[in-house]
Amino acid sequence: MWIFRNRGFREQTLISVLGTILAGLAAGLVWGRDAAGAVVLCSIFWCGLHFIREGRRYQGMRMLAEQIDEILHGSETAEFKHFREGDLEILRDEINKMTIRLKEQAELLKKDKTSLADALADISHQIRTPLTSLNILLERLRSPELDEDTRRRLLRECERMLGKIEWLVTALLRMSKLEAGSIVLQEETFYLEQLLAEAVAPFEIAMEVHGKTCSISGAEGKAITGDYAWTLEAVQNVIKNGLEYTPDGGKLSICCDENPLYTELQITDSGSGISGEDLPHLFERFYRGENAGKDSFGIGLALAQMILARENAVIRAQNAPEGGGQFRIRFYKNYLDKAGQIR
Repeated sequence: MWIFRNRGFREQTLISVLGTILAGLAAGLVWGRDAAGAVVLCSIFWCGLHFIREGRRYQGMRMLAEQIDEILHGSETAEFKHFREGDLEILRDEINKMTIRLKEQAELLKKDKTSLADALADISHQIRTPLTSLNILLERLRSPELDEDTRRRLLRECERMLGKIEWLVTALLRMSKLEAGSIVLQEETFYLEQLLAEAVAPFEIAMEVHGKTCSISGAEGKAITGDYAWTLEAVQNVIKNGLEYTPDGGKLSICCDENPLYTELQITDSGSGISGEDLPHLFERFYRGENAGKDSFGIGLALAQMILARENAVIRAQNAPEGGGQFRIRFYKNYLDKAGQIR
């Protein structure tokens, strides 16, 4: 039988047989043949019970080993059966927990691998468009027949394309660092008026060229807590998105409100609004709405949400009652309990 291939079981069997023989001989020498027979029968009975119990135990261990072997060889349907033995049952439960955890980790690794592949495909697709445009522009610049004005215009277009690629790579690096947890956000208190003025400043020339305006109201005297540089990055991305959907001659309005729970920014453009199909996907990486501009990568809002989520803040998108798309950013206030902990 397979149980006799087990070294421990063979040793126990040998010891039991030797013990039975020695006990029978000792009883025969002291009390006679009848006593020796009785001792041998009792020893055989107890040894039989012991063999049955050990046989079941080793059978359970064998089943457990076979099930583990099935899992190691890639079986997805292998399940651990229940056993009667207390210690063996505990071992089965612990191995079952470990197996479930390993399966979960394998699924997560598989999901991460798929996400990485998709992200690389999206990144290559996003970078390919400006690179293709750059190659075309460079071919045109090689032409000796170009006049000076056309050459300058093409060089400005090349510079714009390089700026797009630089912005995309920088944004992706920031997102990867945030996801990896390698960036620790600082906590400081600053005024919204200063933050918003600095956030709008990079877009003033473009707004002037296209006749767009930006109004800021309610920011005076209001302060929030967070990392100034990263909060500025998030707010700038939302403002940039709003300006992209603001038509020439239109207006972007930024309204600030405050209550005991949070300080809120409402960034509203004067465009045609956000379609119902786009609303659930606005903060997905590389998602571009049906009315997205040609220079949009679909990454700014995803980066903004990632930053704000780490600053005790939330961002929501909706259509304003008066028309146009609207983003509401709420910076929740931190309160200290009696032990001095933030709650």
